[in-house]
Amino acid sequence: VSYRAGFFGPAERIMLGEGANIELVPGGFRQFAPILRRYAPRVMTAQATPPGPDGAVNLSLHLGATYDELVMAGQDPDRLLIVEVNPNLPRTCTLSPDFTNTIDLGLIDVVVEADGTPYAMPPTVPDEIDEAIADRACSFVTDGATLQIGIGATPDMVAAKLAGGDGGSYGIHSEMFTDGLMQLHRAGKVTNDAKTLFNGVSVTTFALGSSELYHWLDGNDQVAFVPVQVVNEPSVIARNHAFVSVNGALRVDLYGQVVADSIDGKQISGVGGHEDFVAAAELRLDDHSLICLRSTAVVDGTTRSRIVPLLPEGSVVSTPRHHTGIIITEYGAADLSGLTVRERAAALVDIAHPAFRAELADVAATLGRS
Repeated sequence: VSYRAGFFGPAERIMLGEGANIELVPGGFRQFAPILRRYAPRVMTAQATPPGPDGAVNLSLHLGATYDELVMAGQDPDRLLIVEVNPNLPRTCTLSPDFTNTIDLGLIDVVVEADGTPYAMPPTVPDEIDEAIADRACSFVTDGATLQIGIGATPDMVAAKLAGGDGGSYGIHSEMFTDGLMQLHRAGKVTNDAKTLFNGVSVTTFALGSSELYHWLDGNDQVAFVPVQVVNEPSVIARNHAFVSVNGALRVDLYGQVVADSIDGKQISGVGGHEDFVAAAELRLDDHSLICLRSTAVVDGTTRSRIVPLLPEGSVVSTPRHHTGIIITEYGAADLSGLTVRERAAALVDIAHPAFRAELADVAATLGRS
C-alpha cells in the first residue's frame, strides 16, 4: 500500500517511522478538492457515525475538502465508497440548508463497523516561555475579535489566557477546532455576535483534541462544520470582524520567510491552511496574523536560534515573506507590515535570543543594500 498524504499528523509520522510507504502531496488544504477531482481515486474512505433516523451517516470530526468526492465515488458504479462507522464518534452539526456533513446510507458501497476509541491528541505541557509568548499574543486580541487558533502549546496557552481574562464576545472562524476553543466556549467568552459572516455560530472544518472535546462536540449546534473551501478562503476570512490568526512556526529568517511544516528534511505537518489565514489577515487594518515561536531550540544537545540570518539550503517555505505579519517570541513582537527589508531584519533581531543577536545583526546590516 502506498499512501499519499495531504498532511503529516501524529499517525503519519508514527507509520513513517515504522517503515510505511507514505509520501506528502504538498498542497494547501483548500487545494485538495481539485486535487481529488483530478485524480478521482477509485476507492474513497471515510469515518462516520452510524446512520441516524434519517438514514444518513454523519462525517463527525472531519468535513474538509473530501465531501464532494466521497459523494461522487458513491454515485459512480465504477468507484467504491467505504465508510467505517463508529458509535464513539460525535455527531457534529453544520449550517443547513447551505451545507451538509452527512451521506445517505444508500450511496455507500461498503460499511465497516468499528467501536474503537477515536484518536485523542496528547495534551501539551506549556512552560514559562509559552506563557510569555501567549501574553504578548493576547495583547493583540480585542473584545469581539474573531479568532483562528492553531495547534500547539502556545496557541493552547493563548486560548487559556483569553478564557481566564477580562475580555470576551469573541467569534471563532478556525480551520481546526481545539480544546482551547472549547475552553473559550465553556468560559462564556464566545458569542459570535460581532462577526459579519456566520453570525452566532463558531465555524470550523475539522476537530482534533481530547476525548472530552469530542464528547462536547456531540450534537453541539454552537459549532458548525463547513467545507474547507469556505472556511479557508481568504476573502471569506477577511470579512470577519477584527480577525486574529494565531499559529506556530519552526524557523523564521531575517527576510520574514516562515518555515512551519518541514525542517532539516523532516516532514512535521503539512501546508494546511497556514498561508490562507496569514494572507487573509493582511486585507483589513484591524486584522492581525500572529506567528508564534520560541526564540531557540535544542538540536542534538546544541541550542540554536529559531530566527536565522538566511534559511539553510533545502528549507521549505510555508509562508512567503510578503504575507508575514507579526512574529512573536518570548522577547517581543515584530510587526513586519510595511517595513523595508532592512527594517524587518532589524525588528527580528530585536526579538531573537540575546545570545544570537550580534551574529544576526551582522547579517541584517547587509540586507537590502543592493
